[in-house]
Amino acid sequence: MKYFFYTIWEIIEVALIAIVSVIIIRSFIVQPFLVYGSSMEPNFHNNDYLLIDEISYRFKNPERGEVIVFKYPGNENYYYIKRIIGLPGEEIQVKDGKITIFNQNFPEGFVLDEDYIPTNLETTGNGQKIKLEAEKYFVLGDNRQFSFDSRGWGPLSENEIIGMVRLRLWPLNKVMAFEKPAY
Repeated sequence: MKYFFYTIWEIIEVALIAIVSVIIIRSFIVQPFLVYGSSMEPNFHNNDYLLIDEISYRFKNPERGEVIVFKYPGNENYYYIKRIIGLPGEEIQVKDGKITIFNQNFPEGFVLDEDYIPTNLETTGNGQKIKLEAEKYFVLGDNRQFSFDSRGWGPLSENEIIGMVRLRLWPLNKVMAFEKPAY
């Protein structure tokens, strides 16, 4: 009888360790995310199942080109997925289908080369320059014509960022890890 209780206790102990481990990993390290909508096409599609890295931004700042998941500034109950275009301290201009970045290294500005989106996708904007304050980012969907992003609601605060997209798990024929594009 003692052996039976010892076996039951071992099973409970293993189950508790597994449950606590999953809770810690999901809460602080990696989180699943399901894409809803077409704002990130052609790179991410409706119902793509992604894993979000929640720990990297505790050790480094977000970088241009990284795809992130964040709490929508207008209602933090909703999560959005977009690509980082502008960094803190920069000035961004979206005009004539091009994104121009003005910063300390390029005071005259440079046009962002976005080889991750097809050339036939037009970037719409009113030409107004947006100055990003400290800890503010300018984010856009890859499908610019059908994306509600920083052009509509302004810069994103760093504290609203959940993490960066690291891996697509579904659909199985498109499983892949993601890195930011080189600029």
